[in-house]
Amino acid sequence: MLRLDDNYVWDSWIADDGDLYHLYFLKAPRSLGSPGLRHVNATVGHATSRDLVDWDYLGETFGPSPSGHGAFDDLGIWTGSVVRDGNRWRMFYTAISRKGHHIYDQRIGSAISDDMHHWTRVSDVPAVLPDSRWYKTLAVKPSPTEGPDVESSSETWRDPLVFADPDGDGWHMLVCARDTNAAQNDDGVIAHATSPDLENWTLGPPLCQPGAGFGQLEVLQNKIIDGRPVLVFTCHPQEMTAERIAASGNYCTWSLPSPGLTGLWDNNLARPFLPEPDLFAAPLVQQRNGSWALVGFRNLEPKGIDAFEILDPIPVELDAEGYLVAS
Repeated sequence: MLRLDDNYVWDSWIADDGDLYHLYFLKAPRSLGSPGLRHVNATVGHATSRDLVDWDYLGETFGPSPSGHGAFDDLGIWTGSVVRDGNRWRMFYTAISRKGHHIYDQRIGSAISDDMHHWTRVSDVPAVLPDSRWYKTLAVKPSPTEGPDVESSSETWRDPLVFADPDGDGWHMLVCARDTNAAQNDDGVIAHATSPDLENWTLGPPLCQPGAGFGQLEVLQNKIIDGRPVLVFTCHPQEMTAERIAASGNYCTWSLPSPGLTGLWDNNLARPFLPEPDLFAAPLVQQRNGSWALVGFRNLEPKGIDAFEILDPIPVELDAEGYLVAS
């Protein structure tokens, strides 16, 4: 378990260098007084472990842009992913800015590192922006709309998951997004972009359709377990339709059998992870013995409970139908 006395700890992602697991997680000072203030004060912490249980906390590894007011990432840093890029590592992250839209202006940035702890931004512009042909922006969704850039700003454009193409043809990025035309809490989709080099990205249409009762598909995980692909995502009941809750219950972590690492996915098939109803933003990680586990936190804030800590790994496997279950 990882708990910091002085900081709230919540969403996380993990990179494996073959020796150590590197846990990157959002953190904010408990001195803020209210966990509701953590989102606009979020930075990224870093810890390492050999077993996903005992963590060595290395301190803050990445934070808002120091360049001052006006940068797209000068307010808070949110969830992302880390991939090996040749002899170095690259982090893709979610960012919010001070320039007028508050948490409604979510952007995606990129940084590089030689040691997985000291990171350098690669650009002062976002890596990829939403396109309102497919994805909701502030121009097509009622939200604060001050400023001239509402067409490229979105309330839901976050949690970039980047991975190599399974056939060696460049890279893919999956992004938590909303469909332009679907109803609220029924509009969650998986945005998709491709790149030949991790620098230049081309955005395309979503890899799923809306209408499955999910408003957001957060912290996406697509893995292959024992030769079978599976998609895992987070959606809090507050972001689900009443019909989805009535059919499936109040759960946060969901999975569905996958046709492959790039979909396409039918989210109507999603089922909840029953053993941990409040498990949130949980990376799916392969352990050294080849088995798999979820590592996340319990989102008990709506119940007034302080559970801002990373849990010990929860062993999982796929059932006969390809859904994630406790092992």
